[in-house]
Amino acid sequence: MIRMLSLGLVLMTGPCFALNIGVTPGALADSVETAAREARAQGLNVTITEFSDWTTPNVALANGDLDANYFQHQAFLDNANREGGFGLVSAGIGLLPNIGLYSEKYSTIDELPDGARVAVANDPVNQGRGLALLQSAGLITLRAGVGANGTLDDITENPKHVQIIEIEGPQLVRALSDVDLAQGYPAHFVNAGKPDIAGRALLYSGAEDDYFAIRFVTRADHRDDPDLLRFIRIYQTSEAVRETISASYARNPALYTLPWLN
Repeated sequence: MIRMLSLGLVLMTGPCFALNIGVTPGALADSVETAAREARAQGLNVTITEFSDWTTPNVALANGDLDANYFQHQAFLDNANREGGFGLVSAGIGLLPNIGLYSEKYSTIDELPDGARVAVANDPVNQGRGLALLQSAGLITLRAGVGANGTLDDITENPKHVQIIEIEGPQLVRALSDVDLAQGYPAHFVNAGKPDIAGRALLYSGAEDDYFAIRFVTRADHRDDPDLLRFIRIYQTSEAVRETISASYARNPALYTLPWLN
């Protein structure tokens, strides 16, 4: 707040710094709002803007309407920069939502029969992550060096002859009953009112998967902004933020990772 004095001087009577951070609804928005409350109490005025899609937050950031956004992992950002020519960069690491391999029919990976039907995300950003987890489970082998960018064409070994079915990421929750095994996002099960299923994956990803941690993303010329870095520190060190994240993930630490602690 700025109050004008009769002598023509300006007296700062409230927080003099401001950040506008774009988020998407859910656990991410809730955790950022928790950090924003702490930041405001420390004199750093933070405004939160929610978006209902995954395109507009980067457009708004590139146009200067936001100081940062917090909704995407590095794989998504790399793809967005390629397609949109944004030149956006990561300023700090945040929450890592784990993924899992889920089944309503089997209780272990070893029980999967020869020729099992396995569902993975059909988009290039998330499919690679699902295939990497299938490799960790010993179900497939990917071509050396593809990392998280693997596609079905990169599968070099498939000893159980699993049939891999591509499905849109948000529909994987519904597809679970139609396949033997599915790549799944615990947060999607929690949001669908099924936290018990979220906690019953046969295998979870973890801290080694930090390429898929959500990032605080900004413009290249804003990466070292002291107020943004200060806010990121508040987010990473706040016990209230950790409590908010825990509540959002049904208080099950298998469903998420805080990679900055590693």
